[in-house]
Amino acid sequence: MNYLTQQLLNSEELEIININLSKEGLFWENGKKTAGKQAALEKNNLQLRRDSDLSKKFSNLITKKILSNELIKSFALPKKVHGTIFSKSKKGMKYGRHIDNPYMSSGRADLSFTIFLSSKENYKGGSLSIENLNSEEIFKLNAGEIILYPSTYLHSVEEVIDGERLVFIGWIESYIKSIEEREYLFDLDAAARSLLAKYGRSSEVDLIFKSYSNLLRRLGS
Repeated sequence: MNYLTQQLLNSEELEIININLSKEGLFWENGKKTAGKQAALEKNNLQLRRDSDLSKKFSNLITKKILSNELIKSFALPKKVHGTIFSKSKKGMKYGRHIDNPYMSSGRADLSFTIFLSSKENYKGGSLSIENLNSEEIFKLNAGEIILYPSTYLHSVEEVIDGERLVFIGWIESYIKSIEEREYLFDLDAAARSLLAKYGRSSEVDLIFKSYSNLLRRLGS
């Protein structure tokens, strides 16, 4: 399965975000409002209104963290991060098996991501399930960790049995549409960076970076 997990937010950032999102008087709306026709049938969660000052402030902060993370940039080749939402699931809430819309008003969905904001010890259930052609994997990450995966995969969020699950979700429009082509470029970039770190600059490393750059230029959109 083609996915990436990475610690993105530190403890201080998490504390600030969680304190602010727990304030009284915030407008949490029905998550069905941002789901497609079929996905809405499976969706039961709450979402912080996107146009609220708090949502915009922390969405911008987290988006900048995503776009400045070297591993995420190498893996996703992000053209833009879009459609971001703070999502809350209380006891009894879940999001059944679905696939994300390929095109949204905010952009094309090549990769989906979830950033876990709640400590996994503070709620039961609520795991993210991602399906590939021949496999299914379950994820319940530590607070501050992100998972990125192709938006072409079926996925679901299991019912929250107890506590409250708070996450930040969104989508990435990549310069490279193809999952396989992104993987090739990611491997080339990782190999070149590893050789550079071990042995320093060389003509061989330059050739790998040359091939990587020209492939990106050729395949990119």
